[in-house]
Amino acid sequence: MASNSLHTFRLSAALAVLLLAAPACFIFNRENKVAPSPEIRVPEGEIALSVTNHNYLDVVIYVLHDGVQTRVGMVTGSSSTVLFLPVRLLGQGREIQLLGDAIGNDTYARTDILVVQAGQYIEWTLETDLRRSSVGVF
Repeated sequence: MASNSLHTFRLSAALAVLLLAAPACFIFNRENKVAPSPEIRVPEGEIALSVTNHNYLDVVIYVLHDGVQTRVGMVTGSSSTVLFLPVRLLGQGREIQLLGDAIGNDTYARTDILVVQAGQYIEWTLETDLRRSSVGVF
């Protein structure tokens, strides 16, 4: 009987050590790893526009500049794409607005006026409710 209780004690002790040591492997193995952002090669004389579409509809992307609306591409529903904008679309004031027009629906997203300098890029996130979309210039 003593052999059976000794075996149970060893098994319980091993299980306790395992339960205490396993989380330590995850805690102490963590490094300050930052997910590498995908590097986008931007052709000379163009500005990268990264669009993430959380909406289920396809959205046509326009740039509003100098009183003109120019279609620059489309992003399909629930996907992402990178569009390259010619610098000429910025005009003299380097100010543009982005307009996203959902296909098959009368909803759209429009940004505030963006001032974009050479070497910067634009990230635009289109939400399921297009009016809640956000944009950043980096």
